[in-house]
Order: sequence, then C-alpha cells, then structure tokens
Amino acid sequence: MLGATGSIGTSTLDVIARHPERYRVHALTAHRSREPLLALCLFHRPAVAVLGDERDAAWLRARLAEAGVATEVESGPAALVAVAEAREVDVVMSAIVGAAGLLPTLAAVHAGKRVLLANKEALVMSGALFMEAVATSGATLLPIDSEHNAIYQCLPVEHRGGLARHGVTQLLLTASGGPFRGWSPERLAEVTPEQACAHPNWSMGRKISVDSATLMNKGLELIEACWLFDARPEQVQVVVHPQSVIHSMAAYSDGSVIAQLGNPDMRTPIAYGLAWPERIEAGVEALDLFRVARLDFEAPDEAAFPCLRLAREAMAAGGDGAGGAQCGQRGGGGGLPGGSPRLHRHRRAGGPGARCRAGPGRARPRDRTGRRCPRAACRRDPAGEPLTPMPFQPDSRRRATWA
Repeated sequence: MLGATGSIGTSTLDVIARHPERYRVHALTAHRSREPLLALCLFHRPAVAVLGDERDAAWLRARLAEAGVATEVESGPAALVAVAEAREVDVVMSAIVGAAGLLPTLAAVHAGKRVLLANKEALVMSGALFMEAVATSGATLLPIDSEHNAIYQCLPVEHRGGLARHGVTQLLLTASGGPFRGWSPERLAEVTPEQACAHPNWSMGRKISVDSATLMNKGLELIEACWLFDARPEQVQVVVHPQSVIHSMAAYSDGSVIAQLGNPDMRTPIAYGLAWPERIEAGVEALDLFRVARLDFEAPDEAAFPCLRLAREAMAAGGDGAGGAQCGQRGGGGGLPGGSPRLHRHRRAGGPGARCRAGPGRARPRDRTGRRCPRAACRRDPAGEPLTPMPFQPDSRRRATWA
C-alpha cells in the first residue's frame, strides 16, 4: 500500500478489512505521517512499514517494539521500490501523491504485479515509458481514479491499438466542476485555499482538492486517459456533471453510450481493482436514482479554468509533464491557484511563437521542435530569432462544447 495514510490508502484498507479471507497487508508506506502509520500498523500488522525520513522511521520502530509488533521499519525511496517489487506482493496500490510515486510504481510494473493506479502523475510524467513497461513486463494495470475506472468498465476487455478499431468514437470524462463552478474570473481572484479544498462531492487530500478546483486535475486526467486507453486528445471530451453520479462514459459508433454510475465513494473503484474480474462488497451505499432525481451536464468553462485547455495542448504537443505536482502544492495566499504555474507565452520579435509552460523551479519543457525552453532567459527561438516574454492570456475563443 503505497501512500497508506491518505484518502485512497485509508479507503483501500477499509475494503481490505472487510475481506480478511482474501487479502493480507504486506507493506504500508507513508511520507511523514508517522502517528497515523503507527495506528495502521497496530491494526493491520504488516510485515514492512516505510517512512520517508529515517528519524521518523526510528520513532515508529521504537513505538512498534514497545507494542510487541514485529513489523520491520525502513525509510527512503529505495525502501519504497523494495516493497513494491517484493516477491510476497501480488497487488500494489499506487496512491503516493505526485512525482514521488513514479519510481515505486514503475518498479511494481517491472516486477509484473497487479498495479492499482491512483497516482495519475506517473502517467503524465512517463506515459510512453510506463505503458511500454506494462506491455513488456506482463503486469496488470487497473486505473483507480473514479473516471478512468468507469471508462475501463465501459470499454471492451481488449481496447489497445486505438479506439476506432473497437468501435469507440469518444471517451466522455466527467467532472463535478468543483467548488467554483460558474464563478467569474473576477470572483475567482479572491478565493482562499480553504474554499478550494471544500469539494462539494468528494472527500480528498488538499493537493488533489486544489487541482480539482482549478480543473488542473481534470487536465491531468485527460492526459492519463490518452495513455491508458490509447486515445488521441480530441477523442476525450470533458463533461461537467455536478451530481458526480455518472463517473464517465464511452460512446460507440452505433450510437450507444455506455456509462458507469454509482455514489461518489472511492471504495467502489478500489474494490473493482482489488477483485477484478470478480466483484466484492465495498461498504458503499447502493445508488438511489429516485433520490438523485436529475442528472445535469454542461461544457467546462476553459476561459475561467485554462488548465484544462493547456493540458490538452500539452498532450497534443508531446514532451515531458514535470512540474504538475509543484503547481498543486502552491497557493498559500489568496486567489485561485489556477494561475499558480505562472504560465507565460513567448513570441518572436514581431511574430507569434510557441508557448512555454515553464515556471519557477519547474522542469523546462521542450517545444514542438524538441528544443528546451530557456525559461527566464528566453533569448532565441530555434530559428535564432530573439524571443521576448509576454504575459499569458487565456484564449477565450476556444471553449469546449458537448452535444
């Protein structure tokens, strides 16, 4: 269990605890949350526990020894990789937030495990490399994000090689719209991190809550969907669905649209991933359609929330996706963190140029020519002409529509 103390981790352990005859916890990991990890170790008695820092590991080691629990305690990135590829492990839940989850998740893939992927950054950062490793290692990859898990359930068992060959015309990725749905750009300039973390439907960690409020999370999910389902960016349509009852859909060439519905509870996709191709009880209340009563849909406002459009353009352009984790960690002051990447546009002196998504402390992406952006220097483009920075302005003419 990579990321045992977060919302996905605790939900996974809740499902596992309901089926002691089927599952046993081998390893639990956390970054700094040593007290919550102690409580989990006392309850689940894993063989191994991993923390990010050796001082925290020493503290946990002492507390477990006092309690008479024989769990081995390790620390650091190498220990994460070791538990992910351990021979005793059949299933790895990848729920570490951000870029830190890439290496242990990739190790689990190379080791041929069943990988339950709740860390979308792994695919955003290393999509082609990651999917190639899945194909060559014999690993089983099951998406746990509710939207991608829903699409997985709506698609044929074998869906690689392009959607068209399987009769799929479009993937419809639903989004609740977050706490700021319908807000104007002027109103968004005054929001607080606390408001951004108050999601109307889901209970999540702070980073993913902020990413959801800005639709950055949905942009990352669009990229993830392209890699998972071998789709082109234009084949993935984001649909705002405030009730979060339909978790996503797949449209077919015969006019059919297959949807997966359920209450907004992450234990449903987690249980699906754990038991696939079987089904097990997850502790989730059955969906009452009479109580739901109505289902609404609307197009996302990409002028107010440009992160979604930028993610689509990034996927179409290719290149690396580093820096998304850092963007979501910012926003300590007021104002919508949707502008937190400090996006800017470069142009040739006297003419339009390519966008650069680099910001302070972020990896510099490549433009369409393969050249690294010089970021602050921004001296010359590939043709040798001088470049001058200009503030980024969202293009309000490009709005997503769904019909």
